[in-house]
Amino acid sequence: MYFNAVPDLFTGFKNNTPMKTNTRTNTKKTAKKIAVKTRRPAKTVKSSKESLEDIFEDMLKDIYWAENHLAKALPKLAKASYNEELQNAFETHHKETLAQISRLEQCFALLEMKPQGKKCPAMQGLVEEGQEAISEHDAGHARDAALIAAAQKAEHYEISTYGSLRTIATVLGRVQCAELLEATKDEEAETDEKLTRIADKINKWASEGED
Repeated sequence: MYFNAVPDLFTGFKNNTPMKTNTRTNTKKTAKKIAVKTRRPAKTVKSSKESLEDIFEDMLKDIYWAENHLAKALPKLAKASYNEELQNAFETHHKETLAQISRLEQCFALLEMKPQGKKCPAMQGLVEEGQEAISEHDAGHARDAALIAAAQKAEHYEISTYGSLRTIATVLGRVQCAELLEATKDEEAETDEKLTRIADKINKWASEGED
């Protein structure tokens, strides 16, 4: 019919009107796609066992540096000692420390690692305490008491470190390393007990002002 040829006044012009494009929205979508493509790959997450092995190796490097640093300081402590028994104790422990360094090198070999030290601020500070005792006090029983206190702090640090290393080595199945670390821990404990016995006498003499 005739009226069917007349364009719909309400819809005809809408249908024939070109659609507008949202340039800003399209630009954002494109930018997001590019960002996804260029995003850095995620870091590989290590298993808990791998992380524990990393900690074990790091602690091994730490105590290796600490023992080498202490080995240089012990002859100075021996030389500064007023009491002959204390002097002998430091000299003996110096020899033991060299043997302990050798054990650590055996552990590195078992792990197929090159012996390498990592600076240990804790041991550095403990050794400095011994040096301060030498420089700040005159030779005598009182200074010997200060030397023993500094040395025992170092021993306690080593005992706890070797105990932790032994435990971790055992969990990781590093049986030979665990045995070597246990031997050193026991040696450090014996040295600590020896210093305590000497300190009992030296502290008494220092308090009474005996020469």
